[in-house]
Amino acid sequence: MNVPDGLLSPDWLWLGHGLYALLLILAFWRAPWRRLLDSSQLNVYLGSCVATMLLWMIKAGITPGLNFHILGATLLTLMFGWPLAIIAGGVVLAAVTLDGLTGWQAFSVNALLMIGLPVGVTWAVYRLVERLLPRNLFLYIFLCGYFGAALAMAATGLVSTALYAVSGTYSLDHLFSQYLPFYLLMVFPEAVITGSLIAMLVVYRPQWVATYDENAYLR
Repeated sequence: MNVPDGLLSPDWLWLGHGLYALLLILAFWRAPWRRLLDSSQLNVYLGSCVATMLLWMIKAGITPGLNFHILGATLLTLMFGWPLAIIAGGVVLAAVTLDGLTGWQAFSVNALLMIGLPVGVTWAVYRLVERLLPRNLFLYIFLCGYFGAALAMAATGLVSTALYAVSGTYSLDHLFSQYLPFYLLMVFPEAVITGSLIAMLVVYRPQWVATYDENAYLR
């Protein structure tokens, strides 16, 4: 999942740079910056970035690019909304890259795979739940938290597999035998960690979760 430098051709890297630049501009434009003017919210935001960075440093895998770790993107999205989640993920990825765990040339591709895609999937699940289902605390926790995180993790694995196959980096046989089955095993811990944290936050610190309206869900 962490794409190192030199693994993809320059064409794929430049495509990633263009797409990520557009996503980042949109995120900065749509971000609710007033939320971070509150010092307590800013501390939570920065602390979440640090915690996510630590999660990303714990990874498994031997073959270049075919490794996996907990994403945490769903938690960031539910806590801060998709624009601030995109920006937070970029900060985390920059810190991990500075630490030498991935390369700068593939920064945009990594950002799209590990941030943009799971954040987008999570936000889509959240909006569907909000629009189609009644406001219910348990639906929010299980569908947005557990199911949203599982779907986001699975989507990241499937898209990264497709990218490696289409770009000719690895064969489908190698990906299906050495990468995808093991990656999909991460879906369960991603869902459990994210869902459990969201459940605790909406009970004890609902003001930290931007997508959760206590009045709407409990009254």
